[in-house]
Amino acid sequence: MNLSLNERAASLVDGLVGDAAALGIEARTLESGARVVDCGARARGGLQAGLGFTAACMGGLGRVDPVAVVIGERTWPGVGVAVDEPAAACLAAQYAGWKLEHEDFFAMASGPGRALARAEDLFAELAWHEQAERAVLCLETRQTPPVEIVEKVAQRCGLEPSALTFLIAGTASVCGSVQISGRVVETALHKLHELEVDPARVRSGWGCCPVAPVAADDPAAIGRTNDAVLYGGTVHLWIEGTDEEVAELARRLPSSASEAFGTPFGELLAAANWNFYDIDPMLFSPAAVTLTSTESGRAHHGGSLAPDVLERSFTR
Repeated sequence: MNLSLNERAASLVDGLVGDAAALGIEARTLESGARVVDCGARARGGLQAGLGFTAACMGGLGRVDPVAVVIGERTWPGVGVAVDEPAAACLAAQYAGWKLEHEDFFAMASGPGRALARAEDLFAELAWHEQAERAVLCLETRQTPPVEIVEKVAQRCGLEPSALTFLIAGTASVCGSVQISGRVVETALHKLHELEVDPARVRSGWGCCPVAPVAADDPAAIGRTNDAVLYGGTVHLWIEGTDEEVAELARRLPSSASEAFGTPFGELLAAANWNFYDIDPMLFSPAAVTLTSTESGRAHHGGSLAPDVLERSFTR
């Protein structure tokens, strides 16, 4: 089996592009030779495009399926994510950790191309070494990457621009809502990393999350899509550790461990003048977690869903 995150992702994207008309996506080649696949920027996109975007973003190492998510008295469309190489799929690939900016262009890059570029300190801690002849990056933007960004990515990845694929989608799109909810396991892995837990200790991960209704614009969508995870996301991780340690992690891992829990994310952003770094980093995690110790087989629970907050966020 080929475990190259980028080669697996590129093959998935080839399949999406081959069915572009049915998926409502648009692929084009830039003058540099780089490929841009629009899944929800100007293109219509949709649920299937969002599922494909998410799978590619995880480097083809996660299974992503549509599921029904019941929260309180409501049933929301949602996604289910299952992964057996969570450190690689969620942190080396899916995590949005590479800042790309030039003049008026800005995007946080996620996707397996990051594992080739290794532009983030995070990769010094991950035991993943990527080799590929193609690279895939996923951008939450409506802008086409300018030539300067394409050149920067190509140089950092050690590839020609023609070997690059950029998947793009706006936050306020169906694809945008799906792919952010599809990060429910990734947010748990990243929170563990913030808690100084080696992500390699996580053997497998499963999660489900409601898909936020598409907001009127991208700024409003940032609030809704984050609320989907923070107040509606559920994750189950199989992790190495003693019962005492795993029980303590289950207490500290969910979003409810933050004093900011209970306030819609859009309101928190407004109060912070849209500075993400002024928001408590302990908030960024799923609402409910279950951690099973691989040593004892016992499951430990933490957090709970917040249907009232979701209702406030999704219906206003």
